[in-house]
Amino acid sequence: MSELTIRKVENSDIEVLAEKANEIWHEYFIPIIGLEQVEYMVEKFQSVKGLTQQINQGYSYYFALVDDSVVGYFGVQPQCDKLFLSKLYLEKQSRGKGYSGKMLKYIINIAVEQKKSSIYLTVNKYNKNTIDIYKHFGFKIVDEQKSDIGNGFYMDDYIMEYAI
Repeated sequence: MSELTIRKVENSDIEVLAEKANEIWHEYFIPIIGLEQVEYMVEKFQSVKGLTQQINQGYSYYFALVDDSVVGYFGVQPQCDKLFLSKLYLEKQSRGKGYSGKMLKYIINIAVEQKKSSIYLTVNKYNKNTIDIYKHFGFKIVDEQKSDIGNGFYMDDYIMEYAI
């Protein structure tokens, strides 16, 4: 198996990041939230414009690479004493190879370096596989929330947290 490496996304990489996001979201989330909501959320949060706005708001994005090919990505944002894990995605053919664990270890190291007390994230309540992965790595469901994201769409999520 090829080794996973992680590299911070630079401004010149945002188009590649948006393309990978579009690919992964259309492959993974349509059965969970439907095509219409996927397309709305990709445009709002995963497009060049959306990702650029988030970077300007303090988010940092990282590519997961295998043999110099982007196989996934994650995004984090420092918030007071916590690190918000905004996104962590892998393309279909890269799942089940231990890469998400390596990505999470990298994220934990970011939180430790920034002296954060925990990492938290939101995950769709019907995304069972992902919830199970986060639980496996020590995240716990601490709350739930339903957020109106516009256009008649909602995010119906659990909030999960990992104590550092």
